[in-house]
Amino acid sequence: MMLRSASIPAEPDSSGTAIVASIDPAAVEDERLIRSAQSGNLSAFNDLVDRHQRAVFNVCLRLLRDAGHAEDAAQDTFIRAWGALDSFRGGLVRPWLLRIATNRAYDMLRSRARRPATSLDAELFESEPEWTPQSIHEHPEAHAARTELSIHLERALAMLPDDQRVAIVLSDVQGYGYEEISQITGVAVGTVKSRISRGRARLREALQENREQRELFERFVRLTQEKVNDS
Repeated sequence: MMLRSASIPAEPDSSGTAIVASIDPAAVEDERLIRSAQSGNLSAFNDLVDRHQRAVFNVCLRLLRDAGHAEDAAQDTFIRAWGALDSFRGGLVRPWLLRIATNRAYDMLRSRARRPATSLDAELFESEPEWTPQSIHEHPEAHAARTELSIHLERALAMLPDDQRVAIVLSDVQGYGYEEISQITGVAVGTVKSRISRGRARLREALQENREQRELFERFVRLTQEKVNDS
């Protein structure tokens, strides 16, 4: 996903490069690239697109539940980011991009008056990681239970209110901390924690709605605990 026109002007940043307080080399490189992009360097911005387009697309896909719409939202995200480079004042680039992506996905949901579908297609599973990372030491039966459990979780996730769904997606699927989610969503950390807590409670309730789901969840917990005890 590349922006091919350099005709959009960008004001040079006069404040200099912000300090990214010894976060990691990737964050420092992001900072360098975005400062270069703010000076009108389209190639530097395209490098940022390459580095973050998967994360942006994944968030859009989780929220919109449609690969085509998610692609559109991701493309719009980077177009808007290019036009809003002046608004970036330093810090981590990815939360800034994901906030734009989240807002764009919300705009699309509202304008189309649609909720995410409750059914899943193969493309979603091919594009997205499961809810928890697979361990090479995981018992095969536990892995199978977790995979099946993730299907029920996806369906329950689709029924959450928008604010709770995005908090759960960013926290439990994408792995972001409270502070990062606060930056992305533009709400206080306390609000983020509340949304995650309420969202998780609803997901737990959804898994208790029928015996099959309840037994699957209990089996997964039991197998996971057995693995802990054996280690």
